[in-house]
Amino acid sequence: MTNSEKNPLKNLDQWEDHLLERYPEEPKEKEHFRDYENSDRADGVSAFYRLNHEYQTYDFVIEKEQEFLKFEKKEMSLWEGVDFLNTLVDDSDPDIELDQLQHLLQTSEAIRADGHPDWFVLTGFLHDMGKVLCLFGEPQWAVVGDTFPVGCQFSNKIVYPEYFQQNPDNSNPNYNTRYGIYEPNCGLANVKMSWGHDEYLYQIMKPYLPQEALYMIRYHSFYAQHKESAYDHLLNKEDQALFKWVKKFNPYDLYSKAPVPPDSKTLRPYYEDLVAKYLPDTLKF
Repeated sequence: MTNSEKNPLKNLDQWEDHLLERYPEEPKEKEHFRDYENSDRADGVSAFYRLNHEYQTYDFVIEKEQEFLKFEKKEMSLWEGVDFLNTLVDDSDPDIELDQLQHLLQTSEAIRADGHPDWFVLTGFLHDMGKVLCLFGEPQWAVVGDTFPVGCQFSNKIVYPEYFQQNPDNSNPNYNTRYGIYEPNCGLANVKMSWGHDEYLYQIMKPYLPQEALYMIRYHSFYAQHKESAYDHLLNKEDQALFKWVKKFNPYDLYSKAPVPPDSKTLRPYYEDLVAKYLPDTLKF
């Protein structure tokens, strides 16, 4: 795959040039968030998901797990990762063009303002940190965007379902039935999800955060389940209990976005202390 195919948004450089140009806008009404058809970035989002849906196969997921879950790429502090994210714009997100650090702070500050436990605040701050996969040369279609199960039939409730027609698993009889390789209500822990930042960060954070936080991180991009309950047939009782936390987290991730940037310099000392409370000085990525 050529570089232009991996990164279909031809105006990406233009976006980077405008990262510091934050024009104030009124916050959008909730019904307009995740509006792919009417977004100013709709063409880019569509191209992104065409690649994502074509190439996210079961075998691809296994390959990426084998490559990245050894955690041999780099050892660095969380703040080195944060500094990198400060240059990244999420190609899959039609709602906003703030950099990732500002989105993380908007999410976590909204959680903190509502008086939730500090581990919940930290989860909001960390939830997209798996996007450091881009540091290692991964195209954004293999890092960000809505996640979905592989190894079974692709739900028509997933965004841009028509693009799965080009996915080889769509015509594989082992994978293209309702349950595919899985058993009814087998539990999401036994289901392979499309590869990206959610699973990667979950695996990194397993030793450090509460179960509820880990579950929010692992499934926060699983919108076909958030919004449509499209995969209830794979969930077990533990999933049903823990998914309440994903749904509690989702509004903070989705609706806290607004183009007015938070004051990251003022907020940083609080988050430095919070990170130090739960995490070691360096992490293996």
